[in-house]
Amino acid sequence: MPCRSSDELNTLVTTAKKCTKSGKVADYIPALGKANQDDLSIAIHYPDGRCISAGCIEKRFTLQSISKVICLALVLIDRGSNYVFEHVGMEPTGDPFNSIAKLETMSPSKPLNPMINAGALVVTHLIKGNSVEERFQRLLSFIHKLTNDSTINYCEEVARSEFETAHLNRALCYFLKQHNIIEEDVEHLMELYTKQCAIQMNVLDLARIGLVFALDGVDPLCGKQIMPPDVARICKTFMVTCGMYNASGEFAIKIGIPSKSGVSGGIMGAVPGKFGIGIFGPSLDEKGNSIAGIKLLELLSKNYKLSMF
Repeated sequence: MPCRSSDELNTLVTTAKKCTKSGKVADYIPALGKANQDDLSIAIHYPDGRCISAGCIEKRFTLQSISKVICLALVLIDRGSNYVFEHVGMEPTGDPFNSIAKLETMSPSKPLNPMINAGALVVTHLIKGNSVEERFQRLLSFIHKLTNDSTINYCEEVARSEFETAHLNRALCYFLKQHNIIEEDVEHLMELYTKQCAIQMNVLDLARIGLVFALDGVDPLCGKQIMPPDVARICKTFMVTCGMYNASGEFAIKIGIPSKSGVSGGIMGAVPGKFGIGIFGPSLDEKGNSIAGIKLLELLSKNYKLSMF
């Protein structure tokens, strides 16, 4: 069993932290630009309830693109996989996460997968409800179930900052609306999506969510099936093939842990059948992934043979 103590984790964090100077925080979203580049924390949640951790574990951060895999799980539960994949594809892409290029060359013009921005916007569009607030509360309630923490909410400052600067995401929405992939008012969808991305938690919460995915949708601490096994399987598959933006192939070869990253510096990992991982390190590499977070996962995977391949 990896990392029997927080001391072992602390040693790995100290080693990985040396990478932070090589990256930069996501300052293209003004509110995220305020993060401390040197922060790094990790939590590992085991099925027996033990959680070991290291670093600034109480510091909260916004989910950003990690929310994409959680939203996908909710929509798959709501609508079923056949319906969802009529609207968004299943294939990886080598393009940046915010690219519009493939939409123009694909026919029909549906996004390649739910982990790129265009695909995530489609999935968010599919959340059931009669208003932005009702739909957002359904997603938030699902996250409360996954974390067993009803205090989790979103950061208004980050949501507002993203809403005001999301010109490229609006362009994606209008392109998708032109091709009848989405049908609602673009500003309503942008409000919902930016609130979704701004949901905030700490690494302990994130590791708990990773654990539920790792155990095929079961929360071992309350004994409940939070999501069907097939939904968890689909989500973990996307985490492997598309979860780390256009660095997913290299990540799968070097590390081999189903993971999803976000530009706030968060990474959620789900080691199948074993445990969940939550990481926060806001210094990013050129692909938009936490530079020290990836190093930390590389050390964990290598030292404890965690790759699923």
